Amino acid sequence: MSDQAIILFAHGARDAEWAAPFGSIQKQLQAARPDTQVALAFQDFMTPTLEAAVAQSAAQGARRIVLVPLFMAQGGHLKQDLPRLVGKIRERHPQLEIRVMPAIGDAPEILRAITDWVLRGASV
Repeated sequence: MSDQAIILFAHGARDAEWAAPFGSIQKQLQAARPDTQVALAFQDFMTPTLEAAVAQSAAQGARRIVLVPLFMAQGGHLKQDLPRLVGKIRERHPQLEIRVMPAIGDAPEILRAITDWVLRGASV
């Protein structure tokens, strides 16, 4: 098992079905990287929290964590909450190397894929 973990970080919702697409992403990543821990964590309403997911990954041997915010835009959670959470996590787990990727909505390839999908669906 690799010493790297990927943690997908999503908002969360009261309806458990809301998380199904994120679970699908998690499963696809795990299949593509079977030696890497791939976890899903949530900001609100759902478990595990980001702190719990990091603690679990560290307990399972992760030393490097790539945190992937599954948010379409830079709102309050990414501008204020996430830096605060990551700061606390770094204090609790100083041995971990944590890299925070940009929000998925900041990735041009994601925006192109969405645009292409809409154009295919909108063609008549």
